[in-house]
Amino acid sequence: MGSYLLLKQGIIHNAITEEPFVADILVENGKIKKIAPVLEGKVINEAEVIDATGIDIYPGFVEAHCHLGLDGYAVGYAGQDYNEINDPITPQLSAVDAINPQDETFRMAREGGVTCVSTGPGSSNIIGGTFCVIKTYGKRVDDMIVKEKSAMKIAFGENPKNCYKEKGVYSRMSVAAKLREILHKTQIYEKKLEEAGYPDHIDYSKLPAYDDKLEAMLPVIRREIPLKAHAHRADDIFTAIRIAKEFNLDLRIDHTTDGALIAEDLAKEGFPVAVGPSFGHAGKYELKNKGFETPGILADAGCQVSIITDSPVVEERYLTLCAGRAVFNGMKEFEALKAVTINAAKHIGAADRVGSIEEGKDADFVLIKGTPFSVDSRILYTIIDGKVVYH
Repeated sequence: MGSYLLLKQGIIHNAITEEPFVADILVENGKIKKIAPVLEGKVINEAEVIDATGIDIYPGFVEAHCHLGLDGYAVGYAGQDYNEINDPITPQLSAVDAINPQDETFRMAREGGVTCVSTGPGSSNIIGGTFCVIKTYGKRVDDMIVKEKSAMKIAFGENPKNCYKEKGVYSRMSVAAKLREILHKTQIYEKKLEEAGYPDHIDYSKLPAYDDKLEAMLPVIRREIPLKAHAHRADDIFTAIRIAKEFNLDLRIDHTTDGALIAEDLAKEGFPVAVGPSFGHAGKYELKNKGFETPGILADAGCQVSIITDSPVVEERYLTLCAGRAVFNGMKEFEALKAVTINAAKHIGAADRVGSIEEGKDADFVLIKGTPFSVDSRILYTIIDGKVVYH
């Protein structure tokens, strides 16, 4: 016998169709089993029921770029596990090895209705390691994983320049050159593996020496995972695109601070963009054009837009508040909803499981009295995989 949950007669905002509708949602073993105007029958009688009459039901909110679990709340150095500082090229690092699910930021995220995040290394390094996609509820990260290696983090601009001057990274030219260098080396490494018959019929006399960095980059050049590019300034964004095209790589553009200046170009290029964090003071030159009008301008131009907190820069629980400010500054409300649900899920490669309310997907919901974009809205329930994790 399965485990059933019934959300009864809620106002459903599925993030696929713009107009909400009233219906029942049946959940079986953590998945959305059935959506219909009225559900009846034996299974329905056995289900746990939440009366959602008059309550708005949204997909669990999805964060496309953050460092949740890698920077402990009110901890300091002991909890800072998102940047490696001895080497500008560290693709072999993996976020799952440093995430602390017991950190209270996960509870805060659930209180804000955030049910799924893409979290990983920071932007000190030219290549920082792999991001992962996880749910925000669990005691053990292994049980929270949606995608263990979802993207390879790379960074352009001021951060790697400032962090690695003593390692020969002083200009944007150096950043791009070192990225190209490891991509070329990975192509050569892959060719040698093929010539050695790896992995099926190995000629060990031809097998290249194991290289953990190049092994980590193989999924990138094979287009199995995208590059996840930290890029604020317009020229850095175009450098990321230029290199992705040179090597025929998949690419996601994160932060996109100058996006409003180049919206039509970005729409023509077609790479997904994530915008933020937009709260707060512009603490460095490449942030001088940041603002909440950028997501709407990019969406109107035809880009696939996500809105991000970059938590802990902005607390994870304020993801929808960021979307609300984008609406205040001209973004259409439905586009803002997609920016923290289905677009974000597409951005991180998890749209087959999260980001919308559709049959067959994970049963992640947020039940709210009112719109999620208002500061006075109240989240009544956060549900992850059919389990109430906040009420």
